[in-house]
Amino acid sequence: MSVFETLESEVRSYSRGWPVVFDRAVGAHLYDEMGKSYVDFFAGAGALNYGHNNPVLKQAVLDYIMRDGVTHALDMQTVAKRDFLESFRDLVLTPRELDYKVMFPGPAGANAVEAALKLARKITGRESVVNFTNAFHGMTLGALSVTGNSMKRGGAGIPLVHATPMPYDNYLDGQVPDFLWLERLLADSGSGLNEPAAVIVETVQGEGGINAARVEWLRGLAELCQRHGILLIVDDVQMGCGRTGPFFSFEVAGIRPDIVCLSKSIGGFGLPLALTLIRPELDVWEPGEHNGTFRGINPAFIAATEALRAYWADDGLEKGTLAKGEQVERVLVGIAERYPAADLRAKGRGLARGLRFPDGATAGAVCRAAFERGLLMETSGPDGEVAKVMPPLTITDDELDAGLAILTDAVATTLDRTE
Repeated sequence: MSVFETLESEVRSYSRGWPVVFDRAVGAHLYDEMGKSYVDFFAGAGALNYGHNNPVLKQAVLDYIMRDGVTHALDMQTVAKRDFLESFRDLVLTPRELDYKVMFPGPAGANAVEAALKLARKITGRESVVNFTNAFHGMTLGALSVTGNSMKRGGAGIPLVHATPMPYDNYLDGQVPDFLWLERLLADSGSGLNEPAAVIVETVQGEGGINAARVEWLRGLAELCQRHGILLIVDDVQMGCGRTGPFFSFEVAGIRPDIVCLSKSIGGFGLPLALTLIRPELDVWEPGEHNGTFRGINPAFIAATEALRAYWADDGLEKGTLAKGEQVERVLVGIAERYPAADLRAKGRGLARGLRFPDGATAGAVCRAAFERGLLMETSGPDGEVAKVMPPLTITDDELDAGLAILTDAVATTLDRTE
């Protein structure tokens, strides 16, 4: 592995926790170059909801490439893009009675967020954006300005401005009414808060520690935005495409955001694709006002279309995800109850789950022990105190049981060492 250490930048991170060279991947398993199998509870940080090398999606991409289908097309009109747009409209938007224009801002989630922030400021003529504690929205400067993690913000090298953090749901342990502080600032002309262009929120904070907002809180936020003429942006980059059960994570609250950011698993096969969904009356862009070279990666359109047709023509995947999420929750709650002195807590929604430990060192030790036993997991939260369980949505019950058994053993081993 010397070439990675001598030639690749020190910025690499996941590879440090999983010090092997991976070679193959199928479904919910990765294999290193020695042939060892690992159950995947990481799923490309949410980019592989349909698993590794999903055979249905793979065949569609291979067929497209073999017939010399267009690969790169910027924002030109192609058959692949048309098929995707029609499928997205017919299988996702129309059944949910959602009316959005689809913008292709670039290949990654940060591109979708940057476009959303720019558009909100263009529409309203305001600069300030309200974000939330422990939020994560990407690594570019605009996205970092609305991100909470101090280490990631520090990498910007300049002040990150025009954003105002507010407490996320239960950040203050329920000691004050929801939005008391934000409502007071908005109503008081002496508060010093610039009138916000938008509020940006994750319904479940993945990198922030698997913090799931209550539906009542999300509804209250949507109502607050409507009362004050503030645009509501939902960042569904990691939690969209079925990660919490429904296609959009905000469906459970019955809200209709003004702008929605999608990426990661919208590309189906792990290929780069991002969407910024905009209420039609908000689509005030001038042609070319926001552009980029990689807005039309057509193999991603092909995989995305096939994923929609295979998994979103009915509610089978959604029901399966919710059932598997309950299965994970039962195991995590059981682990927490088994070690009452350890102060563990199960968190999350759907198949975005986590087990919170008292500190990052313990959570990290659990993930290392899991890796040694053949399970890939990462930590999240401000101190890395949450061990995340985010497998592909297509994982089988047996594979999920096997991974959870490894996790249970890793927790037991780690806590026995520390007692």
